[in-house]
Amino acid sequence: MEIVVFGVGSLGSLVGGLLARRHLVTLVGRDPHVARVREAGLRVSGAIDAEVRPDARTTLPDRSADLAIVTVKSYDTAAAADALADADAGAVLSLQNGLTEEILADRIDAPVLSGTATYGARLLGPGRVECTGVGGIALGAHGGGRSPVAERVAAALRAADLEATAATDMPLRRWEKLAVNAGINAVTALARVENGALADGEAATLARTAARETARVARAEGVHLTNRRARDALCEVVDATAANRSSMLQDVDAGARTEVDAINGVVVERARRHGLDAPTNRTLAGLLRAWESERELRPVEGGAADHSM
Repeated sequence: MEIVVFGVGSLGSLVGGLLARRHLVTLVGRDPHVARVREAGLRVSGAIDAEVRPDARTTLPDRSADLAIVTVKSYDTAAAADALADADAGAVLSLQNGLTEEILADRIDAPVLSGTATYGARLLGPGRVECTGVGGIALGAHGGGRSPVAERVAAALRAADLEATAATDMPLRRWEKLAVNAGINAVTALARVENGALADGEAATLARTAARETARVARAEGVHLTNRRARDALCEVVDATAANRSSMLQDVDAGARTEVDAINGVVVERARRHGLDAPTNRTLAGLLRAWESERELRPVEGGAADHSM
């Protein structure tokens, strides 16, 4: 299968690198990472060890692909969708944070799949990515139901020895993922702690409240995510990734813009649509937005953000 991975940060590099063991893969991202991969290949270390030589570039290749996997930051989704709208992809799979699939589906004339990934990944430097934990990928039609396209994509991922499942309940899975992210990311980023610090104490209470608010909004959206399921999913991830630093904490450590708008922010936005309040998510989002604004990381109101690869 010919696969394009659009946005090769930590997860995109890991998934793309593992897929390159079996498929023809093109990584689309930014230099100097892409330049190093193009010159010397990609080194995967940690829980999985591999050296691969995928194609790597800063723009989309001028040829068709069977699958495009989108792993850009959520705030770059519109730019990714515009770029992929002009490409010839048989299907598009989002492995992003947030509820981004609607943006992709509105602009791309190809089946758009939702996906959740629990593989742990960390960029070590140009051309090097660490697998910090072997997990799985669940994918399916973003509106739910059986999808022959999702089944073919899952089979292709399994052919490259990735744990992949075609799921029929992606609306529930993506809101569950959002609840987990809402509980973990902002709290760890603001407190500057690893995920395991949310196992108990005040940080745990704050994280569980954020997840519970997300579940309430999900139900208002017609997705039956119970408070208990959201809480249990959060606790399972905290336990399984106790030594990990969340992606949002890594962004804060690097002085980079976070995905707070697509995580806690979208919970607040969707709550308002239904006349609900999500005060914990609103507070977490407000604090992180203030941190970003102080460092001029947020786009100027009415201006355009930089979406270049």
